[in-house]
Amino acid sequence: MTHPVAARPVRVGDRERERCAERLGQAMSQGYLTLGEYEQRAAQAFAADTADELRRVTADLPMGLIAGNDPAARHHRRAAARRGVGWHLAAYATMVAICLSVWLAVGLTAGAWYFWPVWPMLGGAIGVVSHALPVRLCVR
Repeated sequence: MTHPVAARPVRVGDRERERCAERLGQAMSQGYLTLGEYEQRAAQAFAADTADELRRVTADLPMGLIAGNDPAARHHRRAAARRGVGWHLAAYATMVAICLSVWLAVGLTAGAWYFWPVWPMLGGAIGVVSHALPVRLCVR
């Protein structure tokens, strides 16, 4: 008669302990743990020898939110990306205004009417579009 093989505990290494501590840190930064709870659980994680011990340390935490799917964090990242494009567009508009002012001043005083601002304006426009397009596509 054969006996069923008992499930052996799976040992963990430093990499798994560090990943668990990172998850705990994310949970603390998102308000799921206090500093004291984080310190206690991190100590347990670094003392853990098996995967079951690590699972017990994070068992009551909502892992979907900790993995980066937090809707509030996602909203803030999107808003920051939009603000970045807005600042880029404002800097571009300032550069265009300066170039046009210099061109006009040179044209009026020296009579040189070659429209050289087209080149920095074109380069700047390419930069703004290459910044705004991925943000617009990712924000949807």
